[in-house]
Amino acid sequence: MKMKKGMLLLAGLFLAITTFAQQVDNKPPVKKIEVNGSAEIEITPDEIYLNIALREYKNKSGKVDISTLEKQLQKAVTDAGIPKENFTIENVFGTNYDMWWKKKKNDQDFLARKQYRLKLNRLDKINLILAAVDEEGIESVNIGSFTHSKMEEYRKEAKIKALQAAKAKADYMLTAIDEKIAGILEVQEINTDNYTDVRPEMANVMFAKSREMDTAAASNIDFKTIKVRAEVRAVFFIK
Repeated sequence: MKMKKGMLLLAGLFLAITTFAQQVDNKPPVKKIEVNGSAEIEITPDEIYLNIALREYKNKSGKVDISTLEKQLQKAVTDAGIPKENFTIENVFGTNYDMWWKKKKNDQDFLARKQYRLKLNRLDKINLILAAVDEEGIESVNIGSFTHSKMEEYRKEAKIKALQAAKAKADYMLTAIDEKIAGILEVQEINTDNYTDVRPEMANVMFAKSREMDTAAASNIDFKTIKVRAEVRAVFFIK
């Protein structure tokens, strides 16, 4: 008798599971649409890092010392209204300062070299700065890097616009078949980056141009913009 009751209980449980599975299988599939959206923002850099290398040289009067060149550059930076903390020494000939200084004192033919890093928010003062330094003592000038102080905010803005673009795409595609979005199922960030078209020769060209003019004037060259791009994949429910 007990065995029969157990068999009946198992049979009932199996029937319930089978019925539930059939109900699940018969449930209509979720209607959804998957689209990609992208956005791109162009911004003008407000943090530009300029590398300026000075080198001692000899003329008929003797050697023009690196300290003289450094004072000229430092004064030019101060006169341009650039904060002191934005002007730093990047490198001194090599990595060992003590050996560099010893060689400079003992070897009269040794021509010392120093590299400086100058942080600017734009390039309109660079011609005036370089024109105030002995031209023969300027070994090289180039743009090391540039960015924007609010880069992370622009990246967030690009992501938001990319998602909005994805929703707009889904909207007009569904409108074509008389359907509407019912909500969002999934969002995936595909890519967010900032990329640039670096032109390190720009500073050299500007410097050369300033030497050709009778007086050094502020440059009116616009700096290359930074393009911040974001792309997302979005899945939306369909009503």
